Amino acid sequence: MSLRAVKEFITILSHEYPHAESELVFRNSFELLVAVVLSAQATDKSVNKATQGLFAEAPTPELMVALGEEGIARHIRTIGLWRAKAHNVAKLCQQLLKHHHGHIPSNRKDLEALPGVGRKTANVVLNVAFDQDTMAVDTHIFRISNRTGLAPGKNVREVEDALVTRIPKAMLRPSHHWLILLGRYTCKARTPECWRCAVTAQCLYEDKQLTPPLPKTKQRTHS
Repeated sequence: MSLRAVKEFITILSHEYPHAESELVFRNSFELLVAVVLSAQATDKSVNKATQGLFAEAPTPELMVALGEEGIARHIRTIGLWRAKAHNVAKLCQQLLKHHHGHIPSNRKDLEALPGVGRKTANVVLNVAFDQDTMAVDTHIFRISNRTGLAPGKNVREVEDALVTRIPKAMLRPSHHWLILLGRYTCKARTPECWRCAVTAQCLYEDKQLTPPLPKTKQRTHS
C-alpha cells in the first residue's frame, strides 16, 4: 500500500470512529496500567467485569499491596492466566511504591521494568495516559496490517515500526484505537466483513468478502 493510500485509509477510519477510545474501564493511569496487564489473552469485557470489584477495594498501589496476591486473585479468577496476573499485579504495585513513590512512570524503560509489563502494555499506557505517539500492536492490529497491506511485517515489532513510519505523525496516536475497532468489529479474524467496511477500496486483501454470507438454513430431521 502506498503512503498516499495509507493516509486515505487512516483518514477514513478517523471519520468512521470519531470518538474511539480504549474500551477498558479506568479512572486514572494506575487503573489503566493494571487493566492492560490483566487484558493479555482476555477480552476487555471480561477485564472490566473483574476490575469493577478489584478497583473498588484497591484503587491505589498501597491498597493493592495491602490486598495481597490472594486478594487480587479473588477478583480476577474469571480471566485467563489469573494466577500469574495476580502475582504480577502485586509485584508491580510493590515496585511502584519502592521506585516511583506510587506514581506511574511516563517512560518506556521504567514501565517495561515493572512485572508483567512488556512493550505492548507500555505502548498502551504511554499512548492513552501520557498522549505519546506510540503504537501498541495487538492481534487485531497485526492481522489488519498484514491483511490489508497497511504495514506488513513478519512479527509484532516489524509491524509496529512500519506503522510508526507509514502513518502520518499527527494521526499516529489515535490510529491505535481506530485500528483496534476495525479489527474487533469489522475486519475479523475468520470472516472479514468487507461488505460493510469503510476502507475496502484502499485494502489490498485479495479474498475480499464483498457480499454477506447467506444465512444458514436449519436442516429438517426425520423421525
